[in-house]
Amino acid sequence: MSKRVLTTESGAPVADNQNSASAGAGGPLLLQDQHLLEKLARFNRERIPERVVHARGSGAYGHFEVTDDVTGFTHADFLSEIGKRTEVFLRFSTVADSLGGADAVRDPRGFAVKFYTEEGNYDLVGNNTPVFFIKDPIKFPDFIHSQKRDPFTGRQEPDNVWDFWAHAPEATHQVTWLMGDRAIPASYRHMNGYGSHTYQWTNAQGEAFFVKYHFKTNQGIRSLSSEQAAETVGQDANSHQTDLLQAIERGVHPSWTLYVQLMPAAEAADYRFNPFDLTKVWPHKDYPLQRVGRLVLDRNPDNVFAEVEQAAFSPNNFVPGIGPSPDKMLQGRLFAYADAHRYRLGVNHTLLAVNAPKAVPGGARNYGRDGLMAVNGQGRGAKNYEPNSYDGPVETGRPLSAPLPVSGHTGTHEAPLHTKDDDFVQAGDLYRLMSEEERSRLVANIAGGLSQVSRDDVIEKNLAHFHAADPEYGKRVEAAVRALRED
Repeated sequence: MSKRVLTTESGAPVADNQNSASAGAGGPLLLQDQHLLEKLARFNRERIPERVVHARGSGAYGHFEVTDDVTGFTHADFLSEIGKRTEVFLRFSTVADSLGGADAVRDPRGFAVKFYTEEGNYDLVGNNTPVFFIKDPIKFPDFIHSQKRDPFTGRQEPDNVWDFWAHAPEATHQVTWLMGDRAIPASYRHMNGYGSHTYQWTNAQGEAFFVKYHFKTNQGIRSLSSEQAAETVGQDANSHQTDLLQAIERGVHPSWTLYVQLMPAAEAADYRFNPFDLTKVWPHKDYPLQRVGRLVLDRNPDNVFAEVEQAAFSPNNFVPGIGPSPDKMLQGRLFAYADAHRYRLGVNHTLLAVNAPKAVPGGARNYGRDGLMAVNGQGRGAKNYEPNSYDGPVETGRPLSAPLPVSGHTGTHEAPLHTKDDDFVQAGDLYRLMSEEERSRLVANIAGGLSQVSRDDVIEKNLAHFHAADPEYGKRVEAAVRALRED
């Protein structure tokens, strides 16, 4: 059987892929060597800008199957009947480090699910934490700058990290989580995922509910201590990627059970704290978990770059029956994520296979044309405006979700006040839920970082947050910090 012929990108056969064309055997190379120039030029352009956050990631394909009836709360078609399956792609990631970072580090993990539904792609972009550090997107660039490598030293600086948190008391809840046991999962398979934000579901009767998503791992929670993580990174910096890849290859398919919390929309205004505050959870005694279905990963990508690096998720990709809430952080992400992909991948990134909707034969129907990497004919001779008289696609007139009432004056505002709004109560609740061993490790992890801060006033502001969360919590952290600084 004859081998296939190697070609240039224009399809011409390559005669020699081992030697560049030159002026004589020992002479300088020739500019006319099209194959050499093409290879070097392509190599120079093989990397695209990495994500500013969530740069280091892994992904896999699978399916979501409905196990419980939720049609009383949403008319989303992919949730319309028990037993219905929808193809999914899930991307895991670390948040702060670069593409070249390690997997087993102390950091939140991204948990982004793309549902290829029959009504279009639905992207649920969350984390492995139910809360976040801040509640307003205008703080997000500053927060990430404080956590990334310092522009002068080129490394993550404790001064920057803890100084930002000193000025963000609402971060205390997430900091308590980050410094606790679950912040370094043993693998992607052994952690939960959360939608984190509050979203909106609308049923067929037009009734609206606010919803929070919880993906509970069926493998059980497993985490690493700081010492175990350091050892793991030394053995395999790609430990989470390796584990996910090998588990699926040997037929061990990880799965998660999806539960939701549902709040009737009318209850939001009078709830005791702001239900749209991303730094807070909804207590389960108020809104119990309700099971929805099961997510299973059973196929690895064929090409990590094409399918993981170029996977583009946007919280603004909704389907009928699901929409946004007034969550300020979510509102900011509705713009920011899609805009980041237009920068990284180009305006036509939704034509890439991993991002293309499977609901519409031949791809999405719209009037977008041209731009970098315009492929698929982009409508051929069809008109590129609407409305038109040439049988072009038309609007449905049906909104995806229920309308949200708004009122008040334009301008910048503090978050709406509720009777029990507080930045520290839930951080204290989380601390008190921990065992004595978990508390000891939490205190040691916080003190190990905070004790490296050079300014006493920054240390004192952070200690005040832990004291406010729980007096014992604050005393133990303060004592541990003092002891380390005296050594």
